[in-house]
Amino acid sequence: MSTYTTTQSAAKYAESQTVLAGGVASSLRAAMKPVPLFAESASGSRIRDVDGNEYIDYLLAYGPLILGHANPSFNAKLAEALQRGATYGLQHEGEIALARRLTELLPVAEKVALSGSGTEAVMLALRVARAHTGKKKIVRFHGHYHGWSDTIFTSFPSADMRQSSAAGAGAGKVPPGTGGQSEIALEEVILLPWNDADALEAALRADNDIAVVISEAVMCNSGCIAPKPGYLERMRELTRELGIVMVLDEVITGFRVNIGGAHARFGIKPDLVTIGKALGNGIGVSAVCGSKELMAHIDNGTVSHLGTLNGNCVGTAAALATLAELSKDGVYEKLERTGNAVQSGIRSLLAKHGIKGIVNGVGPVFHMMFTNEEKVENFASFNKRDAGTYSRFAELMLAEGVLVRPSGLWYVSTVHTDADVEATLQAIDRALAKL
Repeated sequence: MSTYTTTQSAAKYAESQTVLAGGVASSLRAAMKPVPLFAESASGSRIRDVDGNEYIDYLLAYGPLILGHANPSFNAKLAEALQRGATYGLQHEGEIALARRLTELLPVAEKVALSGSGTEAVMLALRVARAHTGKKKIVRFHGHYHGWSDTIFTSFPSADMRQSSAAGAGAGKVPPGTGGQSEIALEEVILLPWNDADALEAALRADNDIAVVISEAVMCNSGCIAPKPGYLERMRELTRELGIVMVLDEVITGFRVNIGGAHARFGIKPDLVTIGKALGNGIGVSAVCGSKELMAHIDNGTVSHLGTLNGNCVGTAAALATLAELSKDGVYEKLERTGNAVQSGIRSLLAKHGIKGIVNGVGPVFHMMFTNEEKVENFASFNKRDAGTYSRFAELMLAEGVLVRPSGLWYVSTVHTDADVEATLQAIDRALAKL
């Protein structure tokens, strides 16, 4: 067996640092050890780097690639769209077709606004909520991620997302997520513990200037923690009673855990949802979906919805192609089965090696962590994990031919096979032995 090497990636990284700020196009990627990998090609569930190493990919470009790499049907429809022009700056049939399909699939969607990224979708949803209520404040939760715009990005302790140096500054202030962030941008944010219905109710009843409660459907980035029974239902009851807009951020869970999103899976009907990532299978496209009543603020121009590339031909074609594949019989059953097989296999291997750890997941998205906690059901217990050991584990997995995110969050695609699962578990077995 040849020795694993990342020599060419290291050389490319050094070259990149001379012209590309940070040496990477997204700060997350700089956390990969021993060096940020440079890819050469990918297909199906596999990705290859410039050193000739091949990996079973559970990073999936940080989530979007629900159909895997270079899906033939997806690529064909994308190529066909490109032949007609990438973007027009005019309206086209693809926008109508995608919006209509989203209203058919998502229980909450009576109308749709298209945008380019999850961050943009969240920005729009918050503006709509404020316009609708005439109020200012935003309730959000520790450990949730809603993009990196100034008014919502808070300090985020993650193995691949550096915490703000201002994280402890200012008693009672919400800590910003990055240097250079506006000092006043987060003054209207109320930061609460998630999965605590009593804390939520107390906060909502104590302040009559709350416009919106925004929550991930599952706390994916911080332990893949599912909502406690009744928690989202109580959030819905309270927001409806108090005239507050409820937004579920489904940029990760949308079209990953159910064809109707997590709100369909859980039987919850918020006022608005944001979707992205899996919607475009690697092409930038996102959306805000919600009731006609709220979306009327865009209809009548109260809320400006801007973006040069919103609804572009490539993005809409990508989304329609992705949804066509995901709508086929048995797709979600396979995603669930594959995700559960990896999760249960990891739990068995942790027990075999006598290593304390937890795997939390909702089907094809899950979080693996090394921890002495018996359960990880809130942000405080998640923060007790041994992030350093997991980062070392992720590095060992590269040498075993498996690509995982250093934070512990895993994604499964429609093209991961039983053979991939078996090879992955064998790799985990060897990596755990080295720990």
